[in-house]
Amino acid sequence: MITSLVLLTVERDKINAIAETLTEMDGITEVFSIGGRIDLIAIIRSRDTEMLAEIVTEHLLKVEGIKTSETMIAFKVYSKHDLERMFSIGLS
Repeated sequence: MITSLVLLTVERDKINAIAETLTEMDGITEVFSIGGRIDLIAIIRSRDTEMLAEIVTEHLLKVEGIKTSETMIAFKVYSKHDLERMFSIGLS
């Protein structure tokens, strides 16, 4: 499984609406509204890079009001929780 973080700057008056839209998309497991130069972080969990590319380019970036994005792929997770096991159900 591939975990990605997508940093988003969005139109200020659309932060909540965009976050809600993103949480309804397949593959996006969490959306965080944060302070600082970035407005939202979307967490994507996909089975491979092709699925990741589809989620980002065909769905996420077509949401009206997103101004810029930066996608980062996680190499390793350091956590007290076994997230791989929790999110891998049905992805094989």
